[in-house]
Amino acid sequence: MSMIAVRTPTAETAPLEAFVACAHQMLAPETPEAARRALEPRLVALLPALRALGVFELFELRHPALRAWLEDEMREGRH
Repeated sequence: MSMIAVRTPTAETAPLEAFVACAHQMLAPETPEAARRALEPRLVALLPALRALGVFELFELRHPALRAWLEDEMREGRH
């Protein structure tokens, strides 16, 4: 996976941009487990906006673990 410059998401960051930034941070091997756990609620909070934008109808997440986790979150009806 090529490294890209990922800036920290802010309140003004677009939902898709924030999702990509958080996902990259979660998947980076150097990210500590505590930081990954802190990113989980941020990603979950973005799900309603991403679903409203139709992101998951247009794109497929290729990372198996991230895809399975998000599918579980959406299936459980929380978002």
